[in-house]
Formats: sequence, C-alpha cells, structure tokens
Amino acid sequence: MTQHAPQDTTQSTLSGNLQLDLGGFALNSGDFSIPLQGVTVLFGRSGSGKSTLLRAISGLDKRTRGHLTVDEHVWQNENKALPTQHRDIGFVFQDAALFPHLTVRQNLEYGIKRLPKTSRPADFDELVQRVGIADLLDREVTFLSGGERQRVAIARALLTRPKLLCMDEPLSALDWRAKAELLALIEQVIEQYQLPVLYITHAPAEVERLADRVVFMKAGQIERMETLQQALARPDSPLFDEQGAVSVLLGQPKEQADGLQKVQVGEQSLWVSQQLVVNKPEVRVRILARDVSIGLADPENLSIINHLQVEIRELIPQDEHRMLVRLRLADGQHLFAEITQNSAKRLNLQAGLPVFALIKTVAMTE
Repeated sequence: MTQHAPQDTTQSTLSGNLQLDLGGFALNSGDFSIPLQGVTVLFGRSGSGKSTLLRAISGLDKRTRGHLTVDEHVWQNENKALPTQHRDIGFVFQDAALFPHLTVRQNLEYGIKRLPKTSRPADFDELVQRVGIADLLDREVTFLSGGERQRVAIARALLTRPKLLCMDEPLSALDWRAKAELLALIEQVIEQYQLPVLYITHAPAEVERLADRVVFMKAGQIERMETLQQALARPDSPLFDEQGAVSVLLGQPKEQADGLQKVQVGEQSLWVSQQLVVNKPEVRVRILARDVSIGLADPENLSIINHLQVEIRELIPQDEHRMLVRLRLADGQHLFAEITQNSAKRLNLQAGLPVFALIKTVAMTE
C-alpha cells in the first residue's frame, strides 16, 4: 500500500544532458527534465546506465561532462561542476557503503561531520527511532544484517537533511523478508520527509509500488519518461515480466469486513486481501491481467466478488492464442485482462463495448 505525498506548489525541476565515458561504457543521456517531486524510478536492464546516470547527477564522478541545473541553480556546465557535498543530495547505495571499522553511531556522526558549516543536521534521536536503529547505535556494522545496514545507510542520508534522496538498488542484496520491511520503511520515509527521490531498480514490483514516474534507460541513453499509469497502460511495457501484463489501480481505503479491505475506485469498489490496518488516503491495488476475466453481463452467484463496469478500449492479439484486452474504468483508469482469442471471438468483443471485469485475485501492493 502506498500514499501519494501532498502536492508541492514549489516543485523544482532537474534538467540536463550528461555524458560520462567509462572506457567500455558511455553515458549519453540526451536532454531530460525530471520533476523533483515524489518518486522517479530509473528503470532498465543491467548495464543500461542507471547507476552511471545517478552518479553523474550526484557529482560522484568528476569525469562527467554536459550540463545540469535545478531550476536556475547550475550544478554542472562547461565551466564548473558543483561538488557533491554542495548539491544537497542524500545517497543510499546497494551495499550500504558503511565504514566497517566504525560503530553505527560513528558511521552516522561521520556523515554529519561532512556537512557544510552552514547546514544543520536532522534531529539525531528522533531519526534513529523512526528508522528503527536506536538499539543498534553501539554495534559494529560488521555484525549487522543486510536490512539493518541499509537502515543505517538511510538514516545517514537523512541526517544531512538532503533536498534530494538518491537510492541505487537498496533492496537487491536482501532476502524477501528484509526487502518487505525495508520497502515499507522507504515508503514511510518518503511520506514523512516529503523528499523527492531518484530510485534505481530492475524489479517491476518495486516500480509498481513506489514510482510516480519512470525513466526508461537503454545503452546509456534515456529512452522516455512516463508516469506510472502511462507506463502500465501500453501492452509492450518493459515493466511487464514473466507474470505478464499488470495493472495498478489507485483507490481510497474504506471499511474492513470478514478479513477483506474495501477500496473505493472511482464510483465502484474492490474487496482486497486485508493485510494491515489502513490509515492512508490512497492505496495502490496491483492486478495481474491473467487474473481478470470478462463478462457481457454482471453475473450472479459467483465466488468472484469483484465485478467492475468497464469499457473495452483495445484488443491486442498475443502469442499462444491469447488476447490482451485493455479496459477503461469510468474514472479513466486502465485495466488489462488476458483471455483466449477463442473467448474474444465467441463473445464478439470489440472496442467501445461495455462489459464487466471479473477479478479473481486482488491484493494491495503492501
């Protein structure tokens, strides 16, 4: 489950065009303009240049060329490159990048000492409590689990009161339980601190849960930037993996009953698996296309309780005699269903036809 941060009327924009030649690999981003609001995910296959772009943006590689600005503030051009410590960026690396010979407290204090004299750190005691490491402060980092190390790395980044948080695959080295716990923490951090985030991952599930927008990268270049809903609305989305097409519906949590959570989606509602007490104004509901069937009328006496009124927007033939059907809800959101081509022909499905989406399995993304 996730909550969208309140809109910031003073939204900034990160704009530029960066080049970085690493010998065997070259970044040539092309022109980009990224709103510094919410979560922007850099997505692409391994070797596409995601980490290289993030390092170039943050000033961690001095070989970077090109131009980069935040509104009217120049971070990089042909004449200057603002040092990393003056870009107000917090960084969380894949391997946490902690000093092994220091305790947790000493690692955190080291980050504070590197702040410019004009900057004031965040409240130490409040932050370590919020991130869940208050009882680890005197422990050597070599005795921490992977999830604990990443919590320390997040706390270290937040202590510097950054204006931008960069996270480079912070979950990739963790087991499934630690991933789930840390993902929930990252959501809380984003919500509580209202920080814009640049987040790298190659895991579609993380994108679906966190992203407000997605920057797709390939061979060192930015191919396109889309909102999450735009990225999931096209049948050839790179976010679709071996599970096939996926939809993410936004809704408002309502009452709970019999182990289920009601989520209002426009004027309609879904009942989803109740996984925790909901106290957020908006949640995301993840639905696999293969879990959606289509009916010409609203059926009765079915164990499937989720029946949404929708309109067919497009029928897209797939391999193995399958048909991907793009559906639109009354509030404009899109939903994919995957059926057989035989079923599509038998029901005489066509664009513009009002139908019912019968959803077999529904769960919130948290």
